[in-house]
Amino acid sequence: MAPWLVVWFVVGMVSTLAVLACLIGLIRHVMVLARTVKQLQAEVHPIADELAEEGRRASAHASAIGERRRRGSASKAPG
Repeated sequence: MAPWLVVWFVVGMVSTLAVLACLIGLIRHVMVLARTVKQLQAEVHPIADELAEEGRRASAHASAIGERRRRGSASKAPG
């Protein structure tokens, strides 16, 4: 076997191992990130639901006030 062939074989093996190591590290980071996102969603979801309910209540209250104002102006109109 020629020496240059051995050198290319070793370089290929080392670079393949380096790429595999980077890929394994990347997969581990993605798994940690997914776990963190799941935790964040579990913590934020109840708060987001509460805010949505408050928004619905505020909207209903605002429409009730607007309806009362419209009825009040209609009764004050000269007739």
